[in-house]
Amino acid sequence: MQLNQSSIIAHICNPKRRSPCPSEQLAPPPIAPLCRPNMARRFDHPPSAEEIEAIARDAMLRLFEPFASHLNHIVLQVDEFADDALLAEMEIDHPLDLTGVYEGIPIGQRSVETSGTLPDRIRLFRQAILAEWCEEGEPFEHLIRHILIHEVGHHFGLSDEDMHALEKQE
Repeated sequence: MQLNQSSIIAHICNPKRRSPCPSEQLAPPPIAPLCRPNMARRFDHPPSAEEIEAIARDAMLRLFEPFASHLNHIVLQVDEFADDALLAEMEIDHPLDLTGVYEGIPIGQRSVETSGTLPDRIRLFRQAILAEWCEEGEPFEHLIRHILIHEVGHHFGLSDEDMHALEKQE
């Protein structure tokens, strides 16, 4: 699937999604900073992959025990988009619908037979995160933390349904 600005805008502002957003939020003038009144800090440009990774690593370091000690070996990676093979495997139609993924063996499923496997990995997808940030308008750091914690939940064996049920309890 080839992505360009108009296909991204059409996807984000699709009325079937959670909430449409005005296109002026998607394409600010080049000299205008990207910022929201409730953000913890100001961005003069869309956050880079390196900035997203730094925010995610900071969020990972701030997790409480006993969770934090089980995350030392997880590889954290930020890509622009999910690849076509991953999208097909997860039956996701559009790359902006996937902000992150956990790839590995959840803690409760590990055994001696799984030794020698690749390290667990959390991948965050920059363009999808930026699109959700524009659409939802929540503080950027909060969004990254939310996505990271969701993927960490998969590392601990929680399903999407489990995590959605926990979020409703808050």
